[in-house]
Amino acid sequence: MNSRKASPKIPGAPGSGTPSVDEPTTPAEPLPPKPEQGAPEPRTPTGAVTGCPVTAYGQQGEFLTTGDGTRLRDTDHSLKAGPRGPILLQDHHFREKITHFDHERIPERVVHARGAGAHGVFTGYGTASSLTRASFLKKDQETPVFVRFSTVLGSRGSADTVRDTRGFATKFYTDEGNFDLVGNNIPVFFIQDAIKFPDIIHAGKPHPDREIPQAQSAHDTFWDFVSLHTEAQHHTMWNMSDRGIPRSYRTMEGFGVHTFRLVNAAGETVLVKFHWKPALGVHSLTWEEAQLISGVDPDFHRRDLYDAIEAGAFPAWELGLQVFPDNPEETFAGIDLLDPTKIVPEELAPVQPVGRMVLNKVPTNFFAETEQVAFHLGHLPPGIDVTNDPLLQGRLFSYVDTQLTRLGGPNFEQIPVNRPHAPVNDMLRDGFHQHAVHAGVAPYRPNSLDGGNPFPDPDGFLDVPVRVAEAPKIRQNPASFDDHFSQARLFWLSMSPVEKEHIVAAYTFELGKCYEQAIKQRQLQCLAEIDPVLCEQVATGLGRPAPAPRTDPVDVTPSPALSQLGRSWPVDGRVVGIVADPDSALSEAVLAAGMVPLVIGAHGGPGIQRTFDTARSVEFDAVLIGAAPPPAPGAIPARDAKAGAPGAAPVDPRVQLLIDEAWRHAKAIGAWGDGTALLEQTGAAGTPGVVTAGDGPAAFNAVRELLADHRVWDRFPASLT
Repeated sequence: MNSRKASPKIPGAPGSGTPSVDEPTTPAEPLPPKPEQGAPEPRTPTGAVTGCPVTAYGQQGEFLTTGDGTRLRDTDHSLKAGPRGPILLQDHHFREKITHFDHERIPERVVHARGAGAHGVFTGYGTASSLTRASFLKKDQETPVFVRFSTVLGSRGSADTVRDTRGFATKFYTDEGNFDLVGNNIPVFFIQDAIKFPDIIHAGKPHPDREIPQAQSAHDTFWDFVSLHTEAQHHTMWNMSDRGIPRSYRTMEGFGVHTFRLVNAAGETVLVKFHWKPALGVHSLTWEEAQLISGVDPDFHRRDLYDAIEAGAFPAWELGLQVFPDNPEETFAGIDLLDPTKIVPEELAPVQPVGRMVLNKVPTNFFAETEQVAFHLGHLPPGIDVTNDPLLQGRLFSYVDTQLTRLGGPNFEQIPVNRPHAPVNDMLRDGFHQHAVHAGVAPYRPNSLDGGNPFPDPDGFLDVPVRVAEAPKIRQNPASFDDHFSQARLFWLSMSPVEKEHIVAAYTFELGKCYEQAIKQRQLQCLAEIDPVLCEQVATGLGRPAPAPRTDPVDVTPSPALSQLGRSWPVDGRVVGIVADPDSALSEAVLAAGMVPLVIGAHGGPGIQRTFDTARSVEFDAVLIGAAPPPAPGAIPARDAKAGAPGAAPVDPRVQLLIDEAWRHAKAIGAWGDGTALLEQTGAAGTPGVVTAGDGPAAFNAVRELLADHRVWDRFPASLT
């Protein structure tokens, strides 16, 4: 798959053709996919290249047919006994059409139901050759990938920008079989043992009596669980930080969460943690933005991903490894590597880059690809193995078990998006949805009737023969799992002042949504064990006394790598809102910078992508103001609530709201011409991150510099240190 950037363009065209006003009547072949659309590479169920174009998976021919290819004259009328008579049982076309419709939906995922996927390519750097024999990490080796991003708690129809953990699952179609790296945007998990997974999900899901709240942790059952199971406090701290509301999938880190074992060609092993580092840096939404977006555009993250690919701003991540000696204790710097609630700070074990992934195609069909893609942590190529992490061990069972129900049986790996790109010669037979046509008579080993085929490969996947210590059969954690607060404290102390302010606000909001006072007080006690300042600030916001810690907080060394702030990043794919007359030169300058310009006007027309009634500040990373447009005809409260109270404002009030919101959300704002006077009227002029210039391109250049820092937090000095 080509990872080269496409020419920048403004995204949003719904199809690949240009519609006519009148209904088309001349038969024609199906339209080709849009340029940014991809599909699974055509392979047989056993991994062979078919030689077909990717459109072979789509519709064929110019005429409407039944599912078995019979052409149809009419699909608008049931077969009836006369024009006013009942429908006849013999109407096979009606039965087929309705039966298919009635069965279109499959069970949504229990967790990670809300997701978006994209195709891409991974290129190895060759820097991991001494660590693992896995071929996809070889120098310049290109491997197709499919990535699915998701939220954990919400249903498939929930909003994208809720406060939640995000899934980051990558299927590598390697030449040695598929490798599924199934991780999250947070490097630690709520629980240490997979047997508790139903408990934490039941606690986080909507209450079973009312089925509310949807896709939220701000309720009693969640905080009841995490305040009682204090191993969850580290992950909860990450979730209450800005990491819980990412700006985009493109600006989101990914982590394998668990510790894995690598084995090289010589049979030597190391332990590793996988990291995805976004090329654009790690950035987040403000909480008010996230709330507004959930109503204005609940599809915000998936739209952002697909628009960026269509615009040619291909999202990219670097895959890196933290590498540790494979010692018998399976620890590093006193940190238990099998505890999924712990990290190893990057200052102690730097992330070593081993390859780069670029996403460059959106799905052709969301259901066929994004909904039916099936990940499994047991999809491991030679050179990568698992460890005894008790959460990882449970996931190795659970993922396959889930697919049996969702995808109708054990042959889910034969769905096109799941098919490997390596030859498949297994002894698995029959079952629902078996697409392979197996030859031979001896699906067993050893055999002589099929000439001994298939033969074991002495160089195939190796379960590393790690010695298991003699121990009693017992339901118990190691003592090293008992520390539940020191790393939550490490995270808190590593945050910048503004990030600490956001964490305090998040805890205050979430606990403020709880009904039971006892649960609030119990969680405050947990915060006291993490940091007295954090506890006192949240307690003040809740109007409750701050409990004293039961033990002295431990000394930890902050990890600057945990903070999202303090660095500058590329601005590729950022969205710039422009309030001005259509100016092709300004739009071209934004496009040339790798960003997407969206011109906002009173009404639609040539060169205008948004109108005052359809635009909202949350869609833009920065705003350029080159005009002070008078109120448009629709700027009346009876027609658009954003118009505000009746008045004789000289400027359309929705433009003033746009500026006010962008300013509140710490976004860069630039102005020229009449826009400069408008900023003065709103009171934004002269504040940090608000710039003026003589013309549009000059204002854009100043805003572009500010965008490298994502936000202008100097606008809002923090009270915490």
